[in-house]
Amino acid sequence: MDNYTICVIGLGYVGLPLAVLFGKRFNVTGFDINPHRIEELKKGYDRTGEVSSEELRSVSLTFTTDPEKISDAEVIIITVPTPIDEHKMPDLGPLKLAAETVKKHIISAN
Repeated sequence: MDNYTICVIGLGYVGLPLAVLFGKRFNVTGFDINPHRIEELKKGYDRTGEVSSEELRSVSLTFTTDPEKISDAEVIIITVPTPIDEHKMPDLGPLKLAAETVKKHIISAN
């Protein structure tokens, strides 16, 4: 296993499978702001059905809501939703919030 740590921010239908894939080779921290989601994943349950319990348990993957853990990673990947409105304009709010969280925690780590 390589010694890099990857942090995947946002553990929905894109982020969780990506975290599991990377977890086959790297140490991965999966970060999400939803504590209920994190507790489910720690118990090996993915309500989206994208990843099986066996897959969750077979990789090097840690789940957290603690943004301090972001600074432990060498690579950070943001996979949060960008829903669109009735005019087909993306809501970048979740992406901006995630970027601000990353900024705050990587700057404070240096």
